[in-house]
Amino acid sequence: MGLICCGAHNLMVQFLRFATVRAALAFITLCLVSFIVFSLMEMVPGDCAERYLAFKNSQGAQISIADIEAERVRLGLNRPFFERWVSWIFNAFQGEFGDSCILRLNINQLLGQKVWLSIGICLGSLLLAYVIAIPVGIIAATSRNPFLNNGLRLVSYLGLALPNFLLALMIMLFSTMVFGNSLTGLFSPEYRDAPWDMARIKDFLSHVWLPVFILGWSATAFAIQTVRALMSDEISKLYVTAASARGVSGRRLLMRYPARHALSPIINSLGFDLNRIFNELPIVALILTLTEAGSLLIEALARSNDQQLAGAIIFFLTGSIIAINFITDIVLAIVDPRIRRSILG
Repeated sequence: MGLICCGAHNLMVQFLRFATVRAALAFITLCLVSFIVFSLMEMVPGDCAERYLAFKNSQGAQISIADIEAERVRLGLNRPFFERWVSWIFNAFQGEFGDSCILRLNINQLLGQKVWLSIGICLGSLLLAYVIAIPVGIIAATSRNPFLNNGLRLVSYLGLALPNFLLALMIMLFSTMVFGNSLTGLFSPEYRDAPWDMARIKDFLSHVWLPVFILGWSATAFAIQTVRALMSDEISKLYVTAASARGVSGRRLLMRYPARHALSPIINSLGFDLNRIFNELPIVALILTLTEAGSLLIEALARSNDQQLAGAIIFFLTGSIIAINFITDIVLAIVDPRIRRSILG
């Protein structure tokens, strides 16, 4: 009994060590990303003081060199680069990103619920992609029906070939011509600034399905190809043939062996897929006039040159992707015996 308890304790210690190492790597990655983001913010011509006062000057205010220097001191821009980065990352980990360069409003107030709406749209698209792709990919890998296989292959190729922004434009054009509704935005005008209640949730769901569907379109096609390739590879392996020879067949054979072993790479790709979906979000948000962080990022980068706001959005969403990757590492260590053995020895 004592040996069993000692063994369980050692396994727990090894697993905690693995989780701690993964958490440390995630933290280091986030720090490196923050350093890159902050460096890019610094490389933009003109600092925050100059951009803000140039904006004020365009509004008719009279600005002098002394005003720029005073603003630079007020913002702490006269301090060394490394000191400002450490201060920025320390505040960022506490969820405080300071004020927008141009608007001079607190970035947390500007973002509000926009970041959570963006993450929700991306996660909804990811969920839609895999809810469809896993069963369809398994069917595509196991079916001997040429018409079904070619039909599924055609659908997945179409999803990969048709850009999301073009699909958004096509749906908007069709809806406007047929129904007189462009399907843009995340809320109806009367619910845009309303507090969250059941009526606003229903209104949100009646609008959010479109960006989720559009972003999930290519993600689903890519995931179908991934699941199909993984399942086809596993089905052809010797252990599946051996299990079939022992009398295991049908759904039990499929789910117990190839599907189970194909699960690990699928879980491992979630962070990559989420990153790819978010990369496509800003242009879709621009077309559909969505009021979330993707459209705000385009506004900050392309229109107002507000690097403080852009840096906060990129940091927040990068942190979310790193968190997803950390969670998938831990889940893989729990569900995949091969990875668990490599960790625990």
